[in-house]
Amino acid sequence: MDGGASPASRSPDLAAGAALAASIADLKRISDARSPDSLATRGFRAAWQRLCAGEACDDVALAITADALVATQLGAVDLSVLRACFLSDPRAALLRGFDAAAASLPEATRMRLRPHTARPPGEHSSGEQWPVRPVAGLPAFVEALAGQPRAGATCPGKPRIMLEPAENHADHCLAVAVLGVALSEYYGADPAGVFLAGLAHHLHNAVLPDSGFAGEILLGAQLAPLMQTLFARETASLPAHLAGPMRAALAVIVDANTPEGRAFHAADVIDRVQQMHHYERVANFRARQALDDLNLVHEGPVQAFHHDVLARAGLW
Repeated sequence: MDGGASPASRSPDLAAGAALAASIADLKRISDARSPDSLATRGFRAAWQRLCAGEACDDVALAITADALVATQLGAVDLSVLRACFLSDPRAALLRGFDAAAASLPEATRMRLRPHTARPPGEHSSGEQWPVRPVAGLPAFVEALAGQPRAGATCPGKPRIMLEPAENHADHCLAVAVLGVALSEYYGADPAGVFLAGLAHHLHNAVLPDSGFAGEILLGAQLAPLMQTLFARETASLPAHLAGPMRAALAVIVDANTPEGRAFHAADVIDRVQQMHHYERVANFRARQALDDLNLVHEGPVQAFHHDVLARAGLW
């Protein structure tokens, strides 16, 4: 017995989840002057820093997810940036960002996440909400996954299609972890368990470069024991207090027979396909989309002048 209601009985609004997933996936592509690392990579780093420092998995899952939702609205404008800009009440602005991002989530999920928005990291952290550079003392797999590209869509017997820029494994794992928390209520799952499963499901790729489905088929029966060996190796580099949660997380990713397994696999497959939709959107992008759909020349005191300039220049 898995103790949770079936997906059918809960009727998860996966269309809303997919829309949110697209915004979460954009964190793979947003950075700022502090570092070329994406916000997703920074969130991945922050999650492992907090976990390794001894913060409860529940608190880390909720704090990282809440801040990721804020970032879907405000990008790299975070608590440290707003403080540096002398904003008198920076958390109020971040809460507005959270409310805008979380509007489609179940009320119980919103109420669980909201108090964790912009919660300062623990006393043993670097002091940054989402560290912009590698953090000393973390397991080597954290930065290895940040540097390990994902293979994208590959199929046995068919030529590889190179889709650029390639996401890295830290980006994907953070996106899956955050989306998994957002979907947990739909499946009756424990958010912390789903979050850790998302963070950990590509630990083997810290050593094993990703060759995609085509490579997995060629590795054949050797793949499963190889993965188990690499999972054990990377897990051994974690602090002792994470051993139990990590074993539970690795059990979650095996199948979709538990609420946590369903929430994790839903998040994983949605993020994988949303990444393909991203490449499609980029390839099909037209200037009219920015001008008409996205209101590039937006309302303001000089909008009419801008329209006139563009018309005279033949750009409108």
